[in-house]
Amino acid sequence: MAKEREKKLYVALLGNYAAELKLLLTTLLLLCAVATLLQFLPSRFTISASDLRVCISRVTQTTQTIPNSTNATSPPVTATASASASASPLVASLSSTTSPSPPPPSPPSSEQILPDGTIKRVFNPYGSAAYNFVTMGAYRGGLDTFAIIGIASKPLHVYAKPTYECAWFSLAGDKKKLSTTVGYKILPDWGYGRVYTVVIVNCTFPIPVNADNSGGKLVLFASTSGGGDASFNTTDRIEALTEQPRTLDTTLFSSKPKYDYLYCGSSLYGNLNPQRVREWIAYHVKFFGPRSHFVIHDAGGVHPQVLEVLKPWMDLGYVTLHDIRDQERFDGYYHNQFMVVNDCLHRYKFMAKWMFFFDVDEYIYVPPKSTIKSVLDSLSEYSQFTIEQMPMSSKLCLTSDYGKTYRKWGFEKLVYKDSKKGIRRDRKYAVQPRSLYATGVHMSQNLAGKTTHKTEGKIMYYHYHGTIAEKRESCKMLINSTEITYDKTPYVLDTTMRDIAGVIKKFELKMIGDRLQHKTRQ
Repeated sequence: MAKEREKKLYVALLGNYAAELKLLLTTLLLLCAVATLLQFLPSRFTISASDLRVCISRVTQTTQTIPNSTNATSPPVTATASASASASPLVASLSSTTSPSPPPPSPPSSEQILPDGTIKRVFNPYGSAAYNFVTMGAYRGGLDTFAIIGIASKPLHVYAKPTYECAWFSLAGDKKKLSTTVGYKILPDWGYGRVYTVVIVNCTFPIPVNADNSGGKLVLFASTSGGGDASFNTTDRIEALTEQPRTLDTTLFSSKPKYDYLYCGSSLYGNLNPQRVREWIAYHVKFFGPRSHFVIHDAGGVHPQVLEVLKPWMDLGYVTLHDIRDQERFDGYYHNQFMVVNDCLHRYKFMAKWMFFFDVDEYIYVPPKSTIKSVLDSLSEYSQFTIEQMPMSSKLCLTSDYGKTYRKWGFEKLVYKDSKKGIRRDRKYAVQPRSLYATGVHMSQNLAGKTTHKTEGKIMYYHYHGTIAEKRESCKMLINSTEITYDKTPYVLDTTMRDIAGVIKKFELKMIGDRLQHKTRQ
């Protein structure tokens, strides 16, 4: 009886779902047929995901009418309306007045067969490889002249002839163009650029601009002149500088500068040793004196420990720190070093009598019977002079420092000088900035006036290469000798800097107290 009852129940179920079973079986049969058919289609016939997306997007672009299943007499509701019904009134009002979508971009050109049988090929450009011009700063050089500092596409300047036009506009309601001039470009990075090269645009107008101090705006028109695409002359309008009314101080160009000596630092990057930075800034504040200033450019190297070392001198007014980390977006030479030093030159051009360019592992020095003032006074007829290098070992120390090297400052314990003869070494330099149009890393080639390299014995710099980023103990070998050859390089003992270390430590303690002691080592 139970078996018979189960059989009747099974037949009843089949009867109730006969239609569904037929549909299921038919679907399976169709799928099998399609699978069999696909085996005989050519291999190049495919349906990609992108094809499906195109089909779906075309379907969704058309407004679909959805009947209201609960009330047959109510009007149809569109998909757009139903979506906006649950949104805010503002969204609903915007949806009801939706503007037509913008026209699609024109399709790329296709190659053609010409009447003579030639196949005419086409080239479709997309995107842009580099910016036409990236500004860092723009500064006055006088009543009628300006400098705009930036970087631009290197191929554009190497293989094409981009042009610049400068214009001065009033700030009045009419925005009248008062004067124009051709921009003269300077490329100061000696071909070292990468994707970008440094460009200084000099704008010298035929007449003084904003002489009445009513304000105005410097605008640069940067044109590719067919570079990049010979079919176009793309021109970008760049508002480089704005002077508000009654803000121009014309006495700046003729008055005595605020500082006697100003240091323009290159881009600081990497994991710097704060102790080495501490030693460097204390030494040079003492060396240059109270009428000196130091401009530091942080390209990622001024981490919290380095900032802690610089902050006391910033509070005393000796150091200005610039955060230039955003320049890393643009692939230029050595963290855009040439752009940075040129910006510093023009930004502080009228604030210093002499401007120095060297690195934070280098120490300027003059002989004991001289001062920095007496040396520069003897060189005042020159707009620029270069400085001789004294390369020091970054590994060799004295045996007498055994067990206490960690307490010694870097220039105090590294006392062996490279004595190799007959080789050319890099030099650093100083300039009278009002004579320069642009500058470089090791010297300027764009200046008015004379340059001298004959400074041997007058001024020099001790170079402790590689020590600024070394956080472990610098002394790798202790020596008890006045001469040694190490790694095929001859060295001689030179305690010049060691002998004045005590004076620098006392000076630091006097100026900023003991706030940095025991915080940095090695």
